[in-house]
Amino acid sequence: MLKEFPVSYISLTNGEKIAYRKAGHQGQTLLLIHGNMSSSVFYDTVMETLENEYTIYAVDMRGFGDSSYNKPIRSLRDFAEDIELLIKELNLQDIIVAGWSTGGGVALELACDMPNCIKKVVLIESVGIKGYPIFKKDDNGQPIMTKLLSSYEDIANDPVQVKPAVHALETQNKEFFRNTYNLLIYNKKQPEPSRYDRYLNAIVKQRNLVDVDYALAHFNMTDEYNGVCQGSNRKEGIKAPVLIIQGEDDLVVPVIFAQETKRQLGDIAEMVLLKDSGHSPLTDQFDKFIEVMRNFINK
Repeated sequence: MLKEFPVSYISLTNGEKIAYRKAGHQGQTLLLIHGNMSSSVFYDTVMETLENEYTIYAVDMRGFGDSSYNKPIRSLRDFAEDIELLIKELNLQDIIVAGWSTGGGVALELACDMPNCIKKVVLIESVGIKGYPIFKKDDNGQPIMTKLLSSYEDIANDPVQVKPAVHALETQNKEFFRNTYNLLIYNKKQPEPSRYDRYLNAIVKQRNLVDVDYALAHFNMTDEYNGVCQGSNRKEGIKAPVLIIQGEDDLVVPVIFAQETKRQLGDIAEMVLLKDSGHSPLTDQFDKFIEVMRNFINK
C-alpha cells in the first residue's frame, strides 16, 4: 500500500512558494532534491524506508510539482538559492543533502553556498560537475557530437530532446513520459503500477523544462571550459564529503560524467558504481542504494 506524505508549503522572501514533503522526526536531517521531469514524490520509497532513522525533507524545486514558478530560472544555482531560503525558514542545520540527476548539481551549488550547514552530499546519477551537453541534431535527428547548443533559443528549438517534451507537458501527455522513462530510465526495472501512475502525475506538473535544459548546458563548477561556457570554479567552495552513486548502465548520465566529477572534487569525493543499475537506482538496485547511502550518512 502506498504511503502518502502530505505537502507543506513555505513562502520565500523572493516571492516563490516552495512545496515539500516531510517524513520522520529523529536522527540526522536528510534533504532530498529531485531531478528533471520529476518531483519530490519520486523519493517516496526512500522516505518510507528511512523515516524511522532520519528527519527527511523532500522538496519540489521551483517550477516542479506543487511549487510556484513566478520567476524563470537560468541556472542550477537559482534552485539552490531557493532551497537555501527554505532551509533558513525551517531553521534546519547539519544537513545531509542528496540530489538525483539535475538535483545533484543543485546539491553541489547548495554545498558551496552553505558550507557550515551542509555536512555531507550524496550525488545520485548526478549531472556532471561540468554540465550536461545538448548536441545539435542532423537532418535525421542524430546528434552532431562536435556541435553543442548554447543559446536559449537553440535549446528551446531542439527537435529531439526538448520540443517534443515541452509539447507533451503542454498537452499533459503522460504516455509520452511513460515511453521516455521506459526507454531511458526504467529500462531495467519499472516501479509498481500505482507508484508509476503517481510519478507520471507529478511529471506533467513541470513548467520550466527549457529553462532547466539551458541551466544544465551552462552548469560548470570547474575552472575549465565545457564547450559552452567557462567554469565558475565554485567547486573550491565545496567542503563537505561527497558520495557519488553511479549506475554502470546509466543511459542518461554515463559513468564518464561521474568519473569527471570525482576527478574534479578530489579527495573529498568517493564513488560507488552499482552493477546492473541505470539512471534510477531507486528502482534498479534499491536495497543496495539504501545500504550505500545509509553507510555514508552514518559513518
